[in-house]
Amino acid sequence: MAVSEPPERQPGLKLGEAPPRLPVTLEGAAVALLMAVLAAITFANVLVRYFTERSFAFTEEYSVALMVVLTLLGASAAFAADRHIRMTYFVEKLRPAVQRRIELVVLGASLLLFSLVTWYGARLAWDEYRFEVLSPGLGVPQWQYTVTLPVIAALISLRILGRLVRVARARRSI
Repeated sequence: MAVSEPPERQPGLKLGEAPPRLPVTLEGAAVALLMAVLAAITFANVLVRYFTERSFAFTEEYSVALMVVLTLLGASAAFAADRHIRMTYFVEKLRPAVQRRIELVVLGASLLLFSLVTWYGARLAWDEYRFEVLSPGLGVPQWQYTVTLPVIAALISLRILGRLVRVARARRSI
């Protein structure tokens, strides 16, 4: 059973917003599954190397792709749960109304950034599909790896938008 931290010790600003409608456990379950796959293929590669002095060539390419997906899913969970990386030393010393405005600006900038990543990532994946770009290691179509970027960046954008709406609504209720 997981022990949660007391509310005064949890990271993030205390802006009074509601919890996300879709629980962060969705990303957590996906991360756990991907970590299990990553551990399994890496362990299989170690065993094969140890006993046969050869290796599975695909493990490195798949491991890198899985690590990128894991990182993006972690970012999605962090934005949804208000645990994203930021510097709050000075912001925490301000009045709650000012904290809320700063948080709305930060979330707006983050939403813009991940919306651009979604747009340009989709264009990159389309170009790789259209020009039949192959991965350097295995020679599989590169778009199969790249398409995860705009998909998860869109998920992150939705998580940021949800938090932005929750913070804006919390301002009206307090």
